[in-house]
Amino acid sequence: DEVGLAAMANGIVAYEPVWAIGTGKTATPEQVSEVHQQIRQFLAKSAPESADDVSEELRVIYGGSVKVANAYELFSLADVDGGLIGGASLHADEFGTIAGALAEASGILAGECETH
Repeated sequence: DEVGLAAMANGIVAYEPVWAIGTGKTATPEQVSEVHQQIRQFLAKSAPESADDVSEELRVIYGGSVKVANAYELFSLADVDGGLIGGASLHADEFGTIAGALAEASGILAGECETH
């Protein structure tokens, strides 16, 4: 319904290909971009006119083996709003580098981060 769908504007959807779970494999940037666009298009089609912007406000993050080597490229994609970090989050240096890649790709400079 309209109220439930409008609440999605404040939500986060995490996408990870089933074949990537626990494998260390990452989708190509093209695959990630295509699926993230499809998620937004589905919501845009499902939303009543009064909730049109839900698909743009929703944060869609990628979760398939985000690593130091691919983080910046993934976070630079137009429809990727962040990452769901798995094994790399267990190593502070790797996680810090990935967080830095997100900040750089998003144009966020140190000290200018907003909280939602």
